[in-house]
Amino acid sequence: MTHSNKIVIGLSVVLLVWSLCSFVGKKDRPTLFLIGDSTVKTGRGDGSNGQWGWGSFIADYFNPQQIDVQNRALGGTSSRTFYNNPKLWQQVLDSIQPGDYVIMQFGHNDASPIVDTLRARGTIKGNGNEYREVKNPLLHQKEMVYSYGYYLRLFVKNIHDKEATAIICSPIPRNRWEGDKVIRSDYAIWAKEAAEQADAFFVPLEDLIVAEYEKRGKEEVGSSFFGAKDHTHTLKAGAELNASLVAGYLSGNSDIGLKKYLKK
Repeated sequence: MTHSNKIVIGLSVVLLVWSLCSFVGKKDRPTLFLIGDSTVKTGRGDGSNGQWGWGSFIADYFNPQQIDVQNRALGGTSSRTFYNNPKLWQQVLDSIQPGDYVIMQFGHNDASPIVDTLRARGTIKGNGNEYREVKNPLLHQKEMVYSYGYYLRLFVKNIHDKEATAIICSPIPRNRWEGDKVIRSDYAIWAKEAAEQADAFFVPLEDLIVAEYEKRGKEEVGSSFFGAKDHTHTLKAGAELNASLVAGYLSGNSDIGLKKYLKK
């Protein structure tokens, strides 16, 4: 065998191995990741405590042969604690591939204290770039704490760096009313601002749910969608409603890119 033939055969082997590795590394379908707090996934996500997050039902609207839906949300987390916990966001980030999608919804727990001995999960209110250096009593170390919107923008930056699509949802409204109107949250405003600044897609979930609640009225919403002692976490019917509203919005907004994966 001539020297030139050996080179050709060697290059062919290298190309074959490279093509096989490329094939193995690619998925046959994209993944939609959900991240968020208990209003997206409560407890084990099985409704064993009577509470459900809407992320437990959103997969029902997608064609499983065309897209994989993974609910990676975890109850009790804020944008800060989900982002900083290497067992949460980093594991999701490591799984993201080009062409995937990430829907995030935080806010309820971001209003908690920034420094306390229970969870230390709060964030600075707003969507600015300000920060506070604090001594985290749970981590026993100093920590830089940023605004709610800042953490959302960090998520989006990471997602875009992975060549995936980022979608921010405003947090769902609580079952709290003033007369016949649902009380809205500033976090929905900050979530929209963060999405605009980071060039992410935005689902005005609070607006969608509020419109539905106010159409049905306080009494029906309280009895059908929430337990008697909880104005934050929805029952199964409430989670199913919220999932349908998310799916409906995705269906009506083809620019996001998820419409083609929804069941017809």
